[in-house]
Amino acid sequence: MICSKADSRSAEKAAACLREGGIAILPTDTVYGFSAIVDLRDSSRHFKADEIIRSIKGRSEDKPFIQLLARPEDIFLYTDDVIPSSLLAKWPGPLTIIVRLKESAPLLQHGATVAFRCPGDVWLRTVLAACNAPLYSTSVNRSGKNVLSRIADIRAEFESEVQLIVDDGDKEGALPSTIVSVQDGKISVLRQGAVTI
Repeated sequence: MICSKADSRSAEKAAACLREGGIAILPTDTVYGFSAIVDLRDSSRHFKADEIIRSIKGRSEDKPFIQLLARPEDIFLYTDDVIPSSLLAKWPGPLTIIVRLKESAPLLQHGATVAFRCPGDVWLRTVLAACNAPLYSTSVNRSGKNVLSRIADIRAEFESEVQLIVDDGDKEGALPSTIVSVQDGKISVLRQGAVTI
């Protein structure tokens, strides 16, 4: 299904698709991304959507996915790391922060660290809030291929493999998020993107 972001019910349609375990291609404040709801320990919704996205992108896809949050303060549901206020001041926005996962975090997740982002796009944060869980987000491309930015190319390549595409026009030239790692309060820039650190 294709839906225009300009449709007054587009956020509601996207959230409904995701809550049912669907895979959607959503516009973000950077590039388009494959999105799906993240499995939580205290939920009956165990969709294993990350495995489905990896299958769509290609078998060599093994990078961990960014997880999107509805509110900046939500990161402390998942980590006890001290995050410098200078970083949190850049949220909402195109900044990804990698932190250590605390043992009590409600994520059904393997691995000691997770990359979180609170996106600058108000529409996307509305979708996130309606899902009441983080969303996976990863670039729209086959593994090892260029990221797709034109909506016509995205539809041609992936329309038959996802449940929803939200059309926000072409995003050619859009920068990805900046990625930083936080350990013991120290910031390491892993990828310089749309936000300067």
